[in-house]
Amino acid sequence: MWFTLLICGDNYPIISRLTFPGLITALTNIDAKRVILKIRQILKNNPHFFQFILKIIPIDFVCETNTKILVNLIQEHSKAFIKEGDSFKIVLKRRKHEKIERNNVIERIANLLNNKVDLENPDKVIRLEVLGNFCGVSFLERNDIIRIGNL
Repeated sequence: MWFTLLICGDNYPIISRLTFPGLITALTNIDAKRVILKIRQILKNNPHFFQFILKIIPIDFVCETNTKILVNLIQEHSKAFIKEGDSFKIVLKRRKHEKIERNNVIERIANLLNNKVDLENPDKVIRLEVLGNFCGVSFLERNDIIRIGNL
């Protein structure tokens, strides 16, 4: 991943392993959505570029795994992402943190938005990746997640 981010134009990417098997983090100075577009171009030219990476999910914000903090963060940033008329869905993935109640968090976030919920084909996705005491928050459009072998 380090080499990939260099190709994308980041001179100083930081790659870290996590205590969760199969996951790494990549910190880049480049806009995450721009990195996704560049990686898609790389994979279009060379579908076998990655040997061991199966999925890339851009994370916009990282915060403490706390319902109040999550709700405040999403309230502060969702208006810039979800426009009037956009449909949305909320995806919550939890690893080693069952204290966050799925339905409670999803309901509190959904109540912040006046937009239509569409679980099958949303215009926008708010994705929460709970990893123990930390949570990654992503504001995603349809093609922002890369699934290797499924381009």
